[in-house]
Amino acid sequence: MTTEGEKPQRTARPARSAKRALVGRLSWGLADQAASSISNFAVGIYVARSLGVTAFGVFSLAWVTYGVVLNVSRGLATDPLVVRFSGVPDASWRGAVARSTGTALGAGAAIGAVCLAAGLGLGGRVGPAFAALALMLPGLLLQDAWRFAFFAAGAGRKAFVNDVVWGVALVPAMVVAARVDTVAAFVLAWGASATVAAGYGCLQSGIRPRPAEARGWLREQRDLGYRYLVENVSLSGASQLRAYGLGAIVGVGAVGAVRGAELLMGPFLAVLMGLSLVTVPEAARVLRQAPHRLRGFCLLLGGGQAAGALLWGSALLLMPGRLGELALGGVWHSSSHLLVQITLSVAGAGLGTGAAAGLRALGAARRSLRCQLFASACYVGGGLGGAVVAGTAGSAWGVAAATVSGSAVWWLHLRSALREHHHNPIPEVRTP
Repeated sequence: MTTEGEKPQRTARPARSAKRALVGRLSWGLADQAASSISNFAVGIYVARSLGVTAFGVFSLAWVTYGVVLNVSRGLATDPLVVRFSGVPDASWRGAVARSTGTALGAGAAIGAVCLAAGLGLGGRVGPAFAALALMLPGLLLQDAWRFAFFAAGAGRKAFVNDVVWGVALVPAMVVAARVDTVAAFVLAWGASATVAAGYGCLQSGIRPRPAEARGWLREQRDLGYRYLVENVSLSGASQLRAYGLGAIVGVGAVGAVRGAELLMGPFLAVLMGLSLVTVPEAARVLRQAPHRLRGFCLLLGGGQAAGALLWGSALLLMPGRLGELALGGVWHSSSHLLVQITLSVAGAGLGTGAAAGLRALGAARRSLRCQLFASACYVGGGLGGAVVAGTAGSAWGVAAATVSGSAVWWLHLRSALREHHHNPIPEVRTP
């Protein structure tokens, strides 16, 4: 005979199990991004100390360009995968992953050809770095695509292992690059080690990317993919325009100074980016299971990241100068004056990512696109306008103001999207 006390226990067990599963997925997201960011942080520090502020500025331009291309790939290939194929049956996931990773691989080859032509045409210090980046783009983009594919399936452990493989492969590659001692050599070492991890991703998943089916994938996901493409490119494109503009207005050394300050925020950015790998899939799960909790989930996510950024930035401001010099070498002197501005920028961005995850989960691609275009315009305007008025420091203050303003717009649109969803639960992107 069943007693009354058994019901709460039966209800509580699935709830506790669901919470443990959520914590597990978030933990693997943090662990994976920690592995990725430690590798990126080590590369940045090593290159900064090896090449000096000007050459490091050239490396940073290549890095920023990679960020733009990466966001093209994510918008077309992996963002739609995460939104529509998180937690689906295995057969559906595998078919989608084959087409999605094929799209990423094709994007790397196509954009790499353009980048190679640009690098050969530029010459000087910048040209060889861009030519090297072009050769490595297919492997870099495929490795990133595997990470998102694994998180869509709730297999964050595999993404973590893949990034560990990349980090291990980086060690001998960096040793060889240091002997050559050029920016192009470091770019090749970084990309070649990512290609090793991309190949390992095929073994982990047992899936072969299908570039021939990229056109079909783009056609099926066009209602999301092209909007996410514009949204992502506006984000990374704004960063690239700011870097190029800052280099033209103040000098390439200013780009290196900004990148150095960002590297010091690296450990916290690892947390922020690690959460971003799982926040959209988790927000999608919350929306399906308990739609009324989505607002609170997003608020907790964004507020927690903003608070964490402020705490980390405060710790950096108290850090002895000799530790900064040990980490960045000659770049430290220029970067140390930008810590307050960079901290506020990251805090503003962290607050906005909570709302962005909610809009992605709702499929409100039109709204998220409007938010990102506004934020990107503010970023470029603030960054370059500040550079004209007050040099590198002015640019950093302009970006800080832009990220805080952009975050406010993200939250206003999330509030409106949640109201619309309450009255009409059909996702926006399903409307022809």
